Amino acid sequence: MPPLNEVAITRRTQLRDRTTAFTAAFLDLASNPPQKLLNDHFTPSSPKITEHGPSWATSKLPFLGKTFSGRGGCEEYFSLLSKVLEFKPSKDTFPGPEGVVVDPDAVGPEDDEGRPRGVVSLVARGVFRAVETGREWEEVFSYRLSGFDEDGKIGHWEIWADPLSAWMAVQGKGEGDEAYMGM
Repeated sequence: MPPLNEVAITRRTQLRDRTTAFTAAFLDLASNPPQKLLNDHFTPSSPKITEHGPSWATSKLPFLGKTFSGRGGCEEYFSLLSKVLEFKPSKDTFPGPEGVVVDPDAVGPEDDEGRPRGVVSLVARGVFRAVETGREWEEVFSYRLSGFDEDGKIGHWEIWADPLSAWMAVQGKGEGDEAYMGM
């Protein structure tokens, strides 16, 4: 029996705490480059990142619509992303622990690989900037994390964002432009 001052960490709490730590790392990107993010927050064996998006957008947004697997693949995702977009988070970008939805019993796509169960979802908002054009926009995006290991490290990070705004920004267009408005 554990001492009275030790609190057993439930899987729900573990996943929520790990997710909160992961999102907090984005608030200090200078101290959390991709390799550190991968080391600190992802499973050491075959992590995955998928940013969902339409195939027509991949010519300008090459990080969309495919799953980057393994450490090298995840590093490639961050490299492709950083060449095209800059993320400008603020203290209000990510929800606190109360805004993180954790289902410790949900089955993610990786759970058939013998990993513990659990899926975490959250909705966030932030400002993005197209590196080449300097065009900025604010958007709402969501994350789904799954494939966690026993320690609660992330196996698969999925992102759903606004590919149309990103597409327009990398072309130097945005709200108020006739081309953006479909005119």
